[in-house]
Amino acid sequence: MLGLVELLTFAIQTIHATFSFSSSPSGPPGVAFYDPNLTGGSMLDNAGSGGGEPLNIIISALSSPEVLTDEGLLHYAQAIGFSFECLTVHLGDPQTANLGDGNGWVNQTVELRQDFGDDDLGTCLESLVGGNHFRMFRQNGTLANSGALFLAVSQEEDVWDGHTIIPDGYNAGRDKLVAAALGLSYHNRVTYSTVAQNLTGLLAPGSTGVNHGIATDGMTVLLTVTIVDK
Repeated sequence: MLGLVELLTFAIQTIHATFSFSSSPSGPPGVAFYDPNLTGGSMLDNAGSGGGEPLNIIISALSSPEVLTDEGLLHYAQAIGFSFECLTVHLGDPQTANLGDGNGWVNQTVELRQDFGDDDLGTCLESLVGGNHFRMFRQNGTLANSGALFLAVSQEEDVWDGHTIIPDGYNAGRDKLVAAALGLSYHNRVTYSTVAQNLTGLLAPGSTGVNHGIATDGMTVLLTVTIVDK
């Protein structure tokens, strides 16, 4: 029988061989994103339990185009401390979001977790002890084809507490991701520069409609990510 090291090595090789990506469509020039609220969408996703998680970070469509693809997002996420789920295994049902782009309620494209400095196995630790994670939804329907990426970011408890969101976990998760992203970051010989803008008016402050009844401050952060060297 294979030992634990051999099994993990095989799993990592399989991940790198099979992890697939899709490109984002290009949106119109000069549009960072469209407000989902204006076209029948919502800045809360559907968590499937009667509430939603706030889409509290948007990666601007004015970012470098490479960042807005699935592969590019993964590489950028790895530069700021996130990676694919433990051995690419996702437990639980995907959440859905309606970004007001004409696509209706669609499943999350990907979920990435804090990797504690290890791209390959660090998210397995996050699955045990808790940490930061985010779900990504892409705005690409015919009504609002920006190509922007909407993230539902939150900080969660450990597995023994059922991976529930910590008190103030939506604000805390957002702020921790932004702190890690701001300025310069690096991964696989690529350098990213990230600037942030705080936006109000997209999300209502408070706990109405929010999953687990956890109040938020109503702030959304717009990140513009530029590849400056590769």
